[in-house]
Amino acid sequence: MFDHPPRTYLFVPGNRPERFAKALASGADRIILDLEDSVASRHKAAARAAIAEWMASAGQAHGKVLIRINGAASDGYAQDLALVRSVQAVCVMLPKCEAANQVAAARAQLAAGITTVLPLIETARGMLALPDIAAASGVARLAFGALDYMTDLGIPADSVALDVAASQIAVASRAAGLASPLAGVTPALNAAQVNADMVHSRSLGFGAKMCIHPTQIAAAHAALAPSAEEIAWAQRILQAWQTCGAGAIQVDGKMVDRPVVLKAQRIATQANRTDSHLTPCP
Repeated sequence: MFDHPPRTYLFVPGNRPERFAKALASGADRIILDLEDSVASRHKAAARAAIAEWMASAGQAHGKVLIRINGAASDGYAQDLALVRSVQAVCVMLPKCEAANQVAAARAQLAAGITTVLPLIETARGMLALPDIAAASGVARLAFGALDYMTDLGIPADSVALDVAASQIAVASRAAGLASPLAGVTPALNAAQVNADMVHSRSLGFGAKMCIHPTQIAAAHAALAPSAEEIAWAQRILQAWQTCGAGAIQVDGKMVDRPVVLKAQRIATQANRTDSHLTPCP
């Protein structure tokens, strides 16, 4: 009835191959082998080599792996795209995406029909180009690079401008028919903070989170799962709807029609979710 897009994406530095298998076993729905921020310039060549070697033997795990490349203006951009093409990665994360033609340019150098693009919206320019980026061919999903966005605008972590930007990304994703976007990373490893951040992002229309440590995964999953109260409500709605069949009904003293039933169905589906239901990357 409803798709089950991935909920958590765990970053792993590309120059730390001893962590790749551990990341796969962490419980994250997807892992992102990173060539950008977490890898110093002097280590990027070694990171590419490590990713290429590991991906060659990844087997079925291949479908759970994304590669974050360096930005289009960087020296390593072409080499990163060559790596993605050679290993036939299913998805490439494009940092600081600011135009739909950047998506097209990346896809033109990738394995045709195999690799999709997950743009990171991290700048004011990216925000202004949101509708075009979201609608670009080959875009799998959007992600919000909140920390870089704060830097670009010179705003604090509690600025309302972050919520405004997040809401716009969620709306653009929905309008383009994409899965709900990825929320930015939480620098703190504290589970309560990760959970609170994801609960807030969920209220703005986000359905997944980028993580930087395995300990953040369970907290993000918990924040994205329906509460016991939501599940009980959904069960009452669906039971009443099945009994009455159609039209408007009354449940808990409130009128219920088809849009409410659809919401209840989505909650029930989320409650029954298992990892085996996950769609292929992204």
